[in-house]
Amino acid sequence: MKNYKLTLSILSAAFLMVSCEDELNLEPEQSISTEVAISTGENIENILIGTYAEAGDNVSYGGDIQILSDLYGFTDEASWVGTFAQPREVFNKRIFTDNVFVRDIWLNGYQIINQANLVVDYVDLVDEDRQATVEGEAKFLRALTYFDLVRLFGQQYEAGEQNTQLGVPLTLTGITDYSGDLEIPRNTVEEVYTQVVADLTDAYDLLPPSNGIFADKYAAQALLARVYLQMGNYEGARDAAHDVIENSGHSLTSTYAAAFNNDVDSSEDVFAFQVTSQDGENDLIIHYADQAAGGRGGDITINPAFIDRFDANDDRGDYFYASAQSGATLTGKYTNQFGNIPVIRLAEMYLIRAEANERLGTEIGNTPLEDINLIRSRANATTLSSVDLEDILEERELELAFEGFLIHDLKRTQRNVGDLEYNANALVFPVPQREIDANSLLVQNPGYGA
Repeated sequence: MKNYKLTLSILSAAFLMVSCEDELNLEPEQSISTEVAISTGENIENILIGTYAEAGDNVSYGGDIQILSDLYGFTDEASWVGTFAQPREVFNKRIFTDNVFVRDIWLNGYQIINQANLVVDYVDLVDEDRQATVEGEAKFLRALTYFDLVRLFGQQYEAGEQNTQLGVPLTLTGITDYSGDLEIPRNTVEEVYTQVVADLTDAYDLLPPSNGIFADKYAAQALLARVYLQMGNYEGARDAAHDVIENSGHSLTSTYAAAFNNDVDSSEDVFAFQVTSQDGENDLIIHYADQAAGGRGGDITINPAFIDRFDANDDRGDYFYASAQSGATLTGKYTNQFGNIPVIRLAEMYLIRAEANERLGTEIGNTPLEDINLIRSRANATTLSSVDLEDILEERELELAFEGFLIHDLKRTQRNVGDLEYNANALVFPVPQREIDANSLLVQNPGYGA
């Protein structure tokens, strides 16, 4: 694992809010002593703010996790036409162990996790009335990151199995001293998922119902619904999604387009990363958008085969535009370079509840048909007279397209990706070679050499 020093560059925005007159005195080369960094409750809360900033970095939830998760699953839906070789490797399902995009997801993921760990370790320094919220936010961010790391670098969780396949290393204590032995092995997929569920359960209990732009209890519950769905725990997924729908106070936006490109969170955003002209990053714009919108002209183009899946009345089928540079078709979801990045939308909760109810033969909250038609009606799509599981999965792909769900949905439903079976070695990221070289206890994934 990369040996991060506690510096301004690593703690990111965490310490930018602390003035030079405070006790946080900068040492040579702008390094910050560990003793100072974790000495006060104010500093711990600033580390938490920095953890959000790290998680919103372009190599993580500022775009690359979502982009690579979809590129991995694309066959005829969309194409990578950009000049960067590393995303093309993911699109082609032939990834080298030195892929920079893959490497940075791993490295930044553990940077997020270490900062979250420090917050949890030293939360007792925070004012008592803030401790629960601060701890809950840190555990939410840790769970979010571990969930995506284990999905990308480990094989799919299999319900009812022991899941002893290798996941990612679990580290739950903040590292401040890098002089010792930092080598740790990979934990199993089961162990990582168990920790993710534990963190989200804790976060739900610790967080308030509303928390401004930061994670609240319903963000934790919504993420838990997503995790349970990936695990095949349909009862847990259904009940968590139902709780969010009924109690969070969130509502679907009046139109499909209104759910995207927003400078402030919409009513539908259960959790979003904040982007402004002064702060935040959005690689979704860079790779999906036209140059006029701040992108590269459309590294990812949408193919007619995908657009043809929408019915003639469906607004979602019109939510595309032609690149002024190439004439290729681009998604309209990413056209505001300073728009927030939705990570969890309420629409996903309706889709989870519909799928889980359908699989279980239950009607908690609504029938599957009612939930699917609610989503379709918002987009002016023709309502359906009946639905089965395939209809629900199709609706999920249409509604959540280009938001980072594709490869994970294909894996959990055991559907092939082109000619590759869902559990093919080629559909699991390699552990970055620099990590293998630095940590003798790390085992590389099958198909990527020794």
